[in-house]
Amino acid sequence: MSELIDLDHEAFPADPFPFSLMRQFMDMFPDQLLVAEGDDGHVCGYVLATPPNKGQSWIVSLAVNPAEQGMGVGRQLMRESLKSLRAAGTGTVLLWVEPANDHAIALYQSLGFVRDPAGTRPDHFGPGADRLLMTLTMTG
Repeated sequence: MSELIDLDHEAFPADPFPFSLMRQFMDMFPDQLLVAEGDDGHVCGYVLATPPNKGQSWIVSLAVNPAEQGMGVGRQLMRESLKSLRAAGTGTVLLWVEPANDHAIALYQSLGFVRDPAGTRPDHFGPGADRLLMTLTMTG
């Protein structure tokens, strides 16, 4: 589905995920990119995951167009991604989230993700880039 995104530009300018890194992941795992598009063909959001490796997958990036946040786009993308990962043999899904991103954390928790007991990792992605690890154990 990666053809739905103009790969020469960021999907959303305020997206915190470095586009160059996302592009590398898209090139490595094109079958793990899900894109939601509006009726007029614009990109509403996307989710990028890794295929399972020893039963484990990562959600690399989830982004929703700011104009469409709070409308269920992120939830729909995550559900479809998790469904695909489960079918591919994933038993555990992990992701990193900014500890101050309450909306994302609430979404992930509503989907069954749990916070890592170790808590926030200060400077995990560099100075000031703290992250919280969340894990989902897939069932059935």
